[in-house]
Amino acid sequence: MSYLEELNESQRIAVENIFGPTMVIAGAGSGKTRVLTYRIAHMLQNDIDPFNILSLTFTNKAAKEMSHRISKICGGNEAKNITMGTFHAVFSKILRYNADRIGFPSNFTIYDTQDSKSLIKDIIKENNLDDKMYKASVVFGRISAAKNNLVSPESYTGNEDIQLEDRQSRRPEIGRIYRVYANRCQKAGAMDFDDLLYFTNVLLRDFPDVLHYYQQKFRFILVDEYQDTNYAQYLIVKKIAAAYENICVVGDDAQSIYSFRGANIKNILNFRQDYPDFKLYKLEQNYRSSKHIVEAANSVIKRNKDQINKHVWTDNAIGNKVSVVRTLTDNEEGKVISNKIFDLKQSSSPTYNDFAILYRTNKQSRTFEESLRKLNIPYKIYGGISFYQRKEIKDILSYFRLAANPRDEEALKRVINYPKRAIGKTSIENIIISANKYGVTMWDVINDFQSYPADINQPTKARIYEFATMINSFGAEINKLDAFTLAEQITKSSGIFKELNDDKTKGPEEVERIQNVEELLAGIQEFVNSGEDDEMKTLADFMMDVALLTDTDQEKLEDRNHVSLMTIHASKGLEFPHVYVVGLEENLFPSQMALNTRSELEEERRLFYVALTRAMTTCTLSYTSSRFIWGQAVMCEPSRFIDEIDAQHLTFETPPRGQGRSLMGGGFETKMKGGLNKPLHTNTPSLTPLSKIATSPSRNTSDNEKIMIGTNVLHERFGKGKVTQLEHSGADQKAVIFFPHHGSKTMLLSFAKLTIIEG
Repeated sequence: MSYLEELNESQRIAVENIFGPTMVIAGAGSGKTRVLTYRIAHMLQNDIDPFNILSLTFTNKAAKEMSHRISKICGGNEAKNITMGTFHAVFSKILRYNADRIGFPSNFTIYDTQDSKSLIKDIIKENNLDDKMYKASVVFGRISAAKNNLVSPESYTGNEDIQLEDRQSRRPEIGRIYRVYANRCQKAGAMDFDDLLYFTNVLLRDFPDVLHYYQQKFRFILVDEYQDTNYAQYLIVKKIAAAYENICVVGDDAQSIYSFRGANIKNILNFRQDYPDFKLYKLEQNYRSSKHIVEAANSVIKRNKDQINKHVWTDNAIGNKVSVVRTLTDNEEGKVISNKIFDLKQSSSPTYNDFAILYRTNKQSRTFEESLRKLNIPYKIYGGISFYQRKEIKDILSYFRLAANPRDEEALKRVINYPKRAIGKTSIENIIISANKYGVTMWDVINDFQSYPADINQPTKARIYEFATMINSFGAEINKLDAFTLAEQITKSSGIFKELNDDKTKGPEEVERIQNVEELLAGIQEFVNSGEDDEMKTLADFMMDVALLTDTDQEKLEDRNHVSLMTIHASKGLEFPHVYVVGLEENLFPSQMALNTRSELEEERRLFYVALTRAMTTCTLSYTSSRFIWGQAVMCEPSRFIDEIDAQHLTFETPPRGQGRSLMGGGFETKMKGGLNKPLHTNTPSLTPLSKIATSPSRNTSDNEKIMIGTNVLHERFGKGKVTQLEHSGADQKAVIFFPHHGSKTMLLSFAKLTIIEG
């Protein structure tokens, strides 16, 4: 059967049109990856040279899967000649090939976020700046944003608007830190992730011959997840595509959720302005979810103004309505959701891998972890410390990095005294002082103390010399031995393997560290074996692969059966038969920090759309009436997003009486101000209208009836306040109240327990 016959009509048209600017808007679950893959296969079948194709993805995993599929369709090895990978992977290769033009060695190291923050901390300390005001994460975020917008250190310090922002935030020295950081990275022969895009733009801007070369080489460009591109990525693609304009972008504006990483939804919304003669194809058939889930998601996302209009539909079964569960406390929420998973597992016998709990922020995972553990339900939290960020793995990788690039100062600082060699912190600081004084690297200093004197005693210098000699011996083998052979040699010769095995405690954590090192070596062996027969894969090749892994690629896959716990951001691109979206409360989801502008709120709504469309068979939304925040029980209001779902796709349920009670061991109780335990009641019937779910009888209903705009009230937590706005009436009545010390708060009057005061 022809590969084209496997496509629906919309997919087929998008695949067959391979020339000119093209935008494919792919709704959730509509077969986006299939279209992208088959489009490339169709190019090859129509005699387009694979060497002229550039395909950009957002994960290495996606690129490998696409390449494998193309090979199956077309046969032979032609797919291997396509330049395919993530933005960072593809452009790092271009930079290595042209590194000398921009003042870097071809073996430059790629710093991860941890490395960058470590260097920034050192710069802050060296310049005697307040590390509480100049937090490394804040400074790094500011530098990252500048690079993503192609703002150089010189432009940063010369831009009065940027300088004003920094002065207003009481961080006027960020520009200077940025300049020193950039110089130190270059001196160490290192780039961070943002540099890979920043310097590619510099290369294409400053060297017309390089731009011309890649315009002729990449005559056909395909970009996946185009809605997630930032300004730097957008500009690179636009420059390379300018010669032939055979550019195809695939994405879904309704799933643009990464503005905090610099992604700009305008890149996809304004595609038609960049290419007025573009062709637009819409993939609107959802193959993933039931009708109720698809229509529920549609009814929410249609409220966004900034979007490309489409109507996602499905031929799948109508399925269950989206279930809305109200609980009384956040602890009860964890127990109720865990019980629902347990019951569904018993009745329907799916595997635990079929279940996912999605939340807005990582801190929400605690109550679900506790409840799942009590029911002996296996689970895994995604988005924690990745395999390659574990200490023992980072230590070994630092030795590998030094073998490839001994100028890498972050790797050098990490392992010069690990395992311990009696090279103290003061000695390391004195090496840094000497390097800064003479304008050289730490590596230059420790190899030539005579030319670059440092305040270090002779015995310590001898130990440092031994360390440098060992690193030099590793470097001498980098292109002679395959990655596994040299990795095994370094692991043993450095003393790390002995250090881990000699650990006298040998508790579970120590055993796991040894197992992790063994797994790393096994992975390197697999990497070596995956090469062609005549190709030796070196340790430098492996390190380049590891440095370019995305968050998704770095997750350590486990075969055991488990419920997945993750943020909604981390769930993008995944699907599960049974999804639980939890914590659907105002100021949590949508986030309180995203309510300042329409664009922020619309991104939160897109995030909710992503959460709904992860579900295949059932989707449950939960919220709580009371949540502990900073040790205080705070009353919560249901998220506006629940109200935005058409009622015909929703069913409201209350946990069976006694279910939460038996799990909590003492009734539905929560600590209230003053140490009193006030019982909360669960008497909301099933299918109650949403606007009534969050209400609870007030002790002062007569007072509530007297409240008007301008009324002065007293709240037990926020103190005195004035009513500035009233909405609705009766049990649904809400008031916006201004509290001098807490700002404006929106409260449901039947729940707020307000007292009217005079004056």
